[in-house]
Formats: sequence, structure tokens, C-alpha cells
Amino acid sequence: MKEPILTLTDDPDPAIRDQIGAVLVSHNEEQVGAYERRSLSVTVREAETNAIIGGLAGRTALGLLFIDLFALPGDLRGLGLGGRLLGMAEEEARKRGCRAVLLNTANFQAPDFYKRHGYRVFGEIEGEPGIKRIFLTKDLAA
Repeated sequence: MKEPILTLTDDPDPAIRDQIGAVLVSHNEEQVGAYERRSLSVTVREAETNAIIGGLAGRTALGLLFIDLFALPGDLRGLGLGGRLLGMAEEEARKRGCRAVLLNTANFQAPDFYKRHGYRVFGEIEGEPGIKRIFLTKDLAA
């Protein structure tokens, strides 16, 4: 077999992520058999224009909900909307048979918000000075 070609880019075609994911899914299915994996999103839309102004995006697989993105504009924070978004995603994850949620945030983002909603820290990694990436989980069976 010839030596593979390695390419580094800071502007990948979105199809690249899908292709790499397909390789991972193939490996995973060799290990555990076919399994369900599905995207999940809860959007927040501006009432007059229907434009997306925030929301939550993630996926479910192998009994877990992975929250990849979660954002609300500043003027919608503190109104209980974030908790409602989390609750909707968690409820859907339970319907899909998930037992837990995984996510990560930064110390300047919303770790206390997640803690108030039943998430617990299971790891931290220091990045640039003063910035930590915080990994959280929540048991959906509780």
C-alpha cells in the first residue's frame, strides 16, 4: 500500500467532516453492531422574521446526548429560556433511550448555568492562561 497523503487545512469542505464521520461510524459498528445516531436541535427564532437567533445543537448515539452548541443572545438570558431548551433536548434524549448527557463549556461561558440544571463537572483542561475547558455530564435516569 502506498503512503497516504496527509493534508492540513483551516478551511475544510463540510463534506470532509461527514466523510471522517463515516469512517468512525464504520469502525464503531464493527465493534458494537449497528446503532442509532441522530442529530438533535432546539431552535430559538425571532418572532417577526423567523430568523434563528439561538438554540441548541447536538446528537444522540450509543445511549448518550452530546450537546455540541448552545447559545442565546444576551437579552434572552436569565428569563428561563435556556432551562427550557435544555429540558426539551433532555426529554427527547430520554425518548431516544439516552442515559446521560455530555457537553463542554469554557469557564467564561456558562458552567454555573449547567450546574444549576443538574450537571456535574467531571474534568477540566487549562487552555490559554486563565481559560479552562470544563466537561460536564448529567444522568438522565435521575
